[in-house]
Amino acid sequence: MSESIESIQVWCAGEDWCPVTSTATLICRKWHPVIVHRLLNAGPMGFTELKDEVDGVSSKVLSDSLEDLQSKNLVDRSIISEKPFRVEYSLTSQGAELEPVIRAMEDWGQNNLRAPADANSGRF
Repeated sequence: MSESIESIQVWCAGEDWCPVTSTATLICRKWHPVIVHRLLNAGPMGFTELKDEVDGVSSKVLSDSLEDLQSKNLVDRSIISEKPFRVEYSLTSQGAELEPVIRAMEDWGQNNLRAPADANSGRF
């Protein structure tokens, strides 16, 4: 793979384990892969629409997650209109390249995860 201007610098470059660790660091906050998944499935969305699609996330956490994904060049934020103020979020080309990773996570989860026998027993 050739080095490109869009490459993300990581502290562990050159180590054989670095690609896995660095990719996990980029997307493995609780809501990050879900946001990427929703943007892959539905395309660009406004904040409210995205919040509705990411069921269970608070506005603050969604906002923070989107800012983090933007800072990592995985999500782009475009101003659609000033009055009323409206923005739209979409995946960058690097964000879209996560599709096989996100689909693999989805497939693995569908094949290997199940709800607890006692639905009230909590989370993992």
